[in-house]
Amino acid sequence: MPDAAATPGLPPEPPPEPSREPLCASADLAERGKAWVWDVQQWGRPARAFALRFDGIVVAYLNRCAHVPTEMDWQPGEFLDMDRRWILCSIHGASYEPSDGRCVGGPCGRGRLTPVRVAEEGGQVYWYPSRDIRPVPFDEPAPGSP
Repeated sequence: MPDAAATPGLPPEPPPEPSREPLCASADLAERGKAWVWDVQQWGRPARAFALRFDGIVVAYLNRCAHVPTEMDWQPGEFLDMDRRWILCSIHGASYEPSDGRCVGGPCGRGRLTPVRVAEEGGQVYWYPSRDIRPVPFDEPAPGSP
């Protein structure tokens, strides 16, 4: 059968849906609560990402300040300021808008957090690897291991 893209008068087939990775249950992310933190690779190097629920929407970013590339949580999974309004870097106090990751105060200037695409479906949160941000590869078990 000929390819639809090559058949005159038929629209081209849509690109395949990007693969997604399960992250956590939707219930694990309370409104303006503790973030879900997980390991990723950015450009083939170890990194961490985090997801949190803000104004009903799940957002996710690399756990890396735009000012100085260091992890930002002041306790594991704790990224929001005392008022639960801004994502706050625990090192130098850079503040970011949770909805889009842009810097709103402190030494981050015009920087922004690196977003990680997420989606919520059927009570589950998923994240979508990109060209630069990939899942951590797991080693295959050794032959003969249980």
